Amino acid sequence: MSTTLGEHKSPKKTLKRLIQFEGINRETLQQYRNRIRHLYDGPAGAVLMFGSIICLHEPLVGRMLRREKFDITGCRTILDVGSGAGQILGHLLKRTCPETELIAFDLSHKMLQRARSRLGSDRPSYIAGDLTQLPFADNSFDCVTCGWVIEHLKDPRPGLGELARVLKPGGKLLLLATEDTLPGIFVSRTFKCRTYNRKELSAACHEMGLPWRSQFWFTPLHQFFKIGGILVEAQKPSE
Repeated sequence: MSTTLGEHKSPKKTLKRLIQFEGINRETLQQYRNRIRHLYDGPAGAVLMFGSIICLHEPLVGRMLRREKFDITGCRTILDVGSGAGQILGHLLKRTCPETELIAFDLSHKMLQRARSRLGSDRPSYIAGDLTQLPFADNSFDCVTCGWVIEHLKDPRPGLGELARVLKPGGKLLLLATEDTLPGIFVSRTFKCRTYNRKELSAACHEMGLPWRSQFWFTPLHQFFKIGGILVEAQKPSE
């Protein structure tokens, strides 16, 4: 039987279908949440810090904040969602004044313990919970950072809606997500997550009241080869 143009599958789509983790689509929300918590409580979570250093994501995020591509100057309340081993949190500690309130938030209690131990700081408040049910009041934060977390949601909108809810009007969001590139597809298999294309994620952010202001690349090399994932600044509109 011949294949119509609409039915044609590109090599990238075929590889994505064969390799990308699909459990997020097959399991119930609770099953998948338990899987992810177990994953990050275990060895994968323990090596996450080293993986972030080896792939340069952690130092490159630090450079982005240091050069104020994403400017946190003047932010006095910052929520770091998906703190993990403190990859972004450590830079927030360095780049903010002692009076700035920092909250580290993660699904995994074990990851928060690792972050606290690694950073050696009690300045952040360490809180475990679910991105889709943030335990914070409306309009609580000047800034939210959310690094490589939203891809653990089958539908990003509930999580994005919560991020928008807790941001103050005019507050900014630094969002980092796994992109549907070939490297991203392999990342999805390792860390049991989905991937996003830019148009899809941009539309979801806009729908939930977080329109993109800027798109970033770690380096010109990352931009040329379209690697490193999706890095964007979004902003909640001022009232």
